[in-house]
Amino acid sequence: MKIIIERTALLGSLGHVQSVVERRNTIPVLSNVLLNAANGSLSLLATDMDLEISETVVAEVVRPGSATAPAHTLYDIARKLPDGSQVELDATGDVLTLRSGRSKFNLGTLPVADFPEMTRGTWSHQFSLKADVLKGLIDRTKFAISTEETRYYLNGIHIHATKGKAGEVPALRAVATDGHRLARVEAPLPEGAEGLPGVIIPRKTVLEVRKLLDEVAGNVDISLSETKIRFTLGDVTLISKLIDGTFPDYERVIPAGNTKLLSVDSKLFAGAVDRVATISTEKSRAVKLALESGVLTLSATAADAGSASEEIEVDYDNTPLEIGFNSRYLLDITGQIESGKAQFLMADGNSPTIVRDAADLAALYVLMPMRV
Repeated sequence: MKIIIERTALLGSLGHVQSVVERRNTIPVLSNVLLNAANGSLSLLATDMDLEISETVVAEVVRPGSATAPAHTLYDIARKLPDGSQVELDATGDVLTLRSGRSKFNLGTLPVADFPEMTRGTWSHQFSLKADVLKGLIDRTKFAISTEETRYYLNGIHIHATKGKAGEVPALRAVATDGHRLARVEAPLPEGAEGLPGVIIPRKTVLEVRKLLDEVAGNVDISLSETKIRFTLGDVTLISKLIDGTFPDYERVIPAGNTKLLSVDSKLFAGAVDRVATISTEKSRAVKLALESGVLTLSATAADAGSASEEIEVDYDNTPLEIGFNSRYLLDITGQIESGKAQFLMADGNSPTIVRDAADLAALYVLMPMRV
């Protein structure tokens, strides 16, 4: 294999594919990227056996062929080459030679035959989503994904087709929870997603797709099989295994009888929470909310650091209420309120609280209280 490619094109593609490659691998070839040159283009492919990403870029193919090379090393070299430079990749035997200007690198390769390929299966559902819609579904749920490995079925975003909030308009719903908070977001159900079964997209896949979405303006094509999901974003294709588990019945934790409504400016509220939480050195960074008619008092106390409180004006005309929350969770949720007006629906100081954007009922958040 021998090609000549513009440095920017090579760097961009390597940046996309190398990020799925783990720094430590028990299988050496998984540290490499598979390069395949043919028909005026170079295709790059990397995998960790659960997630596979590939991209094709234009290149001058002097000699078609394939090779594997250390993904992170190749990326670092391309990153440090001068802008606008031409890069020659020449693979012969078990060595890949990279030349650019007066620079020359010889990299060890591994046999192409050793490089694993994920089985595809049959794609039962295929549909398209606008990039900004998919971005919104991810951004408003990913913060609630659990990182607790023992409950692996919570280590991703659960998506499925549903009748929607009103029970009439079909919707594509994304849900994530870590047991302390829950995020549920809906978008209009795209054509082809009817009857979409509930699947769980792994956290790593979600984060890789989200990075790619920053460079995509049009549609994202999504395909599903029983065990895998495929995203096609322009010249990039990402295939991932789904989490083999059952997502819990999240509807059971969404309270139906919360009648105490608090409306507050989300930025004003977040600022006050952030300031008051400074005093708390505990991991939980607990903050107490004390509500009376028209006034919310936020407070925090730490045995070794003292105490803090702040009062803000709010819309609340129900009975007095005190409730405690993890301040980081509060900030994560209020950070998703785009309209500027957050609504809290509460029952009492010991029951889950619903948080929503006053202007966007497609998103709903549930937050468990904590003792303060």
